[in-house]
Amino acid sequence: MFKLTKKTDYGLMAIHYIASQDKGVIVNTKTIAEIYQIPLELLAKILQRLAKRGIMISHQNGPKGGYTLNKRPEEISVGEVIEAIEGPIHVIRCVDGEEECLHIGRCAVRTPLQKIERNIIDLLNGITVDQMGREENMLSREENTLSTVEG
Repeated sequence: MFKLTKKTDYGLMAIHYIASQDKGVIVNTKTIAEIYQIPLELLAKILQRLAKRGIMISHQNGPKGGYTLNKRPEEISVGEVIEAIEGPIHVIRCVDGEEECLHIGRCAVRTPLQKIERNIIDLLNGITVDQMGREENMLSREENTLSTVEG
């Protein structure tokens, strides 16, 4: 089953939090870890990967150190974040080039599964961090409206 890992969840939460801050505000890893209750060392590794891939900028170490986004939230796709953290996105193993499939000559599902995989990758690359934030805000407003009407 295709599932996003906790590392990807944490990375997306961190990016969303940094994106919600005023432009240029350096956000400390410890702050994000405390707000979302993420293990600090794991979050630090995730943010380092994102910085290595150019999604974030790492600023000086120490208490005044932290991260800012290197791109605008509308320029960062969910697919890009997943690949930065996890590596290439694959739904099926036979197309990742790491293993030679014994059934490749008689497989009837490889081509349709490759098409599904391509559609999933296109979908993930078509959703931006900015869109995720807007949808989250919209859901929160709807929940607040419902609780007010019901209460």
